[in-house]
Formats: sequence, C-alpha cells, structure tokens
Amino acid sequence: MATVTETPSQSDRSLVQRGLLAILLSVLSTAIILAVARAVPIAPGFEPLTWPPVIFLTVVGAAGAVAVYWLLSRVSDRPNRTFTIVAAVVLVLSYVPDFFLLSADENATILGVVVLLLMHTAVAAVCVATLTRRLG
Repeated sequence: MATVTETPSQSDRSLVQRGLLAILLSVLSTAIILAVARAVPIAPGFEPLTWPPVIFLTVVGAAGAVAVYWLLSRVSDRPNRTFTIVAAVVLVLSYVPDFFLLSADENATILGVVVLLLMHTAVAAVCVATLTRRLG
C-alpha cells in the first residue's frame, strides 16, 4: 500500500484555499451583522457601521490572520494552538479602540459599539475555525 505525503505545494495550496474561505466567510458574517444592525437604527450617523469601512477592515483583518497563520505554520511546531492563542489576544486588543469611540464619536452608542465588538468576534471565530481546519 502506498503512503501519500503532503508536499509543501499541496500544503500551501490548501492554506490559500482556507485563507480565501476565511476571508469570504468573514465578509459574509460581518455583512449579515451589519445588515441587521442597519435595519434597526441603533446608531444613526455612526460611520464605523457603514458598508465601506466594515468590508474593507474585515478583508484587511482576515487577510492579516491568514498571513499570521502562514508565518506560524512555518515557525511553530503547533501552529493551530499558537494561532488560536495569538488570535484571542489580538481579538481582545481589537476591542480597545472601539471602546474609545464612545467618547470620541458623538454618534457612537453602546449598542453600536457592541455591534462592532460582535463583528470583531465573528471574524476571529471564522478565521480560527477555517485556518485551523475546524471548519471547511
């Protein structure tokens, strides 16, 4: 019986596929959250809850997660575990600027900021699940 081993090119191709899936699912999840939030006017005039910044920053964040996972897969013996820890720390740090919006933006509301936090959490969950092969 022949044994099939994964070559680096297969592994890289798999990571590219998982990375694209992570970005796509991240955009989809934040789009759904944003659509619901905009249907119920919880923070009228709150610029961070508009389509361009949400989609752009979601793609940037998810692409950043893919890059970090790729790097960790090259340098870590346990990239899934390490990535999950890094993602959790980055998630908590990503909440900090959102809290400052409450005092910096007159259109910010507590519910508006909660929606931002929910979107951050959704992207992190999708990226961890997809990149570590728990999803997809």
